[in-house]
Amino acid sequence: MTELLDSLLRGAAVTARFSRDATLQGMLDFEVALAAAEAEAGLIPAAAVAPITTAARAGELDWTALRDDAARAGNLAIPLVKQLTARVKTLDADAARFVHWGATSQDAIDTGLILQVRGALDDLGADLDTLIRRLAAQVREHRATVMIGRTWLQHALPITFGLKLAGTLDALLRARADLANVREQVLYVQFGGAAGTLASLGDKGPTVAAALARRLGLSEAGTPWHGQRDRVVRVGSWAASLTGTLGKFARDTALLTQTEVGEIAEASGAGRGGSSTMPHKRNPVGCAAILAAAARTPQLVATLFGAMQQDHERGLGTWHAEWETLPELLMLCGGALATACALVEDWTVDTERMRANLDVTHGLIMAEAVTMALGESMGRLDAHRLVEARCRDALAQHRHLLDVLREDTDITRRLSADALARLTDPQHYLGAADTFVSRVLALADAAVPPSPTGRTPQ
Repeated sequence: MTELLDSLLRGAAVTARFSRDATLQGMLDFEVALAAAEAEAGLIPAAAVAPITTAARAGELDWTALRDDAARAGNLAIPLVKQLTARVKTLDADAARFVHWGATSQDAIDTGLILQVRGALDDLGADLDTLIRRLAAQVREHRATVMIGRTWLQHALPITFGLKLAGTLDALLRARADLANVREQVLYVQFGGAAGTLASLGDKGPTVAAALARRLGLSEAGTPWHGQRDRVVRVGSWAASLTGTLGKFARDTALLTQTEVGEIAEASGAGRGGSSTMPHKRNPVGCAAILAAAARTPQLVATLFGAMQQDHERGLGTWHAEWETLPELLMLCGGALATACALVEDWTVDTERMRANLDVTHGLIMAEAVTMALGESMGRLDAHRLVEARCRDALAQHRHLLDVLREDTDITRRLSADALARLTDPQHYLGAADTFVSRVLALADAAVPPSPTGRTPQ
């Protein structure tokens, strides 16, 4: 079932990082780097490194046996090390004695996971930059496109579509800045041996740990972190937060695609967004995929937080709970990002419908503008009561607010006909919208400069 839905819900690049072979290869890469680091420190023969390296190929392992043996062993590393040792023995019996020398299962599993996470963060960062560029281009295009702002799902005040998108863009820029912090805090080698002391390596433990980290391109931890899972939680929380931001964006977009609203439409085409029974349907399937990911991530990240209560130096079951949870969080985030990139690139924005929807309330959305202008001469509360009464009249009489306002002498002796016309024009009540847009675009251009060709990367 999972594989059948991968292309809908999960990012292809990130999913590949957590494939069966990628998971096994991450642990094997740890074993190879460990052997090289220990040979460098004089703990094992230098001749043992080449056979271990040659044998450490995930595609040549018996993965069905690994799967079955893991159920009995309690983790994948134990049967993996056995298979690796057997393979090395066929190449060099003496070298086989030094496979996994002084390490523990969690060293291989955690470090392998971190290597996978590093690749996944590379992929997510690249897609995030693409989305930022594409969204920034849309913000520029629509910075002056006036639309209705909605609060509590009701018409509120005029805004611009550019400002609406700038809010999402601003959040994505924060996620991008956070990604740099996550990488700095999380990409650490795990190496502590049986109980976190590396006693099996004598006085060479710290030396080997440093060499291991260097060879894998990871940072060296102050202490082994077998029982301290904040690094795992930091990655998962970042992915969940980004997916949540994308979920808010998808929710807004989906609401704008409703037939009665019609301000945005997702890309159409053969087999996209249709219905099994209704030929006319153009469903927001991209939004649905993003929202599905956003709906799942809170529970997944909660699992990671719950797993932080590890037992002593190695957790019982809590550590195991992370194994599928963190990859799933990252894969769902990758799917949401990839879908959002395609959505923004190919959607249709109906600016005429946006303008038409501004007039649905027949001017009532401009009541605040009139109130503020009247308030300068009669006080805000009195102005509010007066305009509120005229709004009720407009609703009851099915008339435009401007026409009703023009008949009230308390209003017309304070505001001219031209002033009222201007005050009831949504184009003239956008406040600092353009200033806010400019600020966010400046941040975006500094963080992710637009493509020199003017086209966003595919």
